[in-house]
Amino acid sequence: MSRAIQIKVCGLTEAKMAEACVALKIDAVGLVFYPKSPRHVSNFQAEEVSAAVNGRIAIVGVFVDEPVDVILKNAHRFGLTAVQLHGQETPSDVSQIENEGFKVIKALFQKREPSFQAVSLYRPSAFLLECGKGQLPGGNAQEWNWVDAEKITAITPVILAGGLTPENVSHAISLSNPQAVDVSSGVEAFPGKKDISKIKAFVAAVDGMTSTESKEEARRIF
Repeated sequence: MSRAIQIKVCGLTEAKMAEACVALKIDAVGLVFYPKSPRHVSNFQAEEVSAAVNGRIAIVGVFVDEPVDVILKNAHRFGLTAVQLHGQETPSDVSQIENEGFKVIKALFQKREPSFQAVSLYRPSAFLLECGKGQLPGGNAQEWNWVDAEKITAITPVILAGGLTPENVSHAISLSNPQAVDVSSGVEAFPGKKDISKIKAFVAAVDGMTSTESKEEARRIF
């Protein structure tokens, strides 16, 4: 049975960790195509991860302000299931990518643009909500006031991100009621290197909480 709250582990750089995520029945893994990220993947790494997953779970490609044609080229090349737009991309960009048959996840931010107030402007498959503080476009391992996401999770599919760890993810879920959670630095030994024991603890925390809730299974994002 599919879990009530889906899990995405983002920032994978190794095929063996992709295999581990498949074995744990994680819903999606993320490949970061943003060159300034410490989790940025080369073409070789992306191919290795894609081959290891082999269509068994979703692969999400994370892009920041890339031209649509570049995004689509990578999506086709690496067998992406979905595209995550983490910059200043437009509603038109979302539509163009969806018209090519890919799911689109649009990031909105509590502390910068595009803000949570932009939710009505876009029509993606889901929104990813996070803080938006720090030097990089991602969550920068910063916790934030997760309850601020609840108004959006009530009206559209949401992936909660930013500062999530095995120790706090249950609390974050209880505050925001998302359809999915996204973790990266919270399950790492160091940037770009995932820790399987932390991933297992994160999965256990999410599944342990949802198993005690009477929540109906959410619309599938991945």
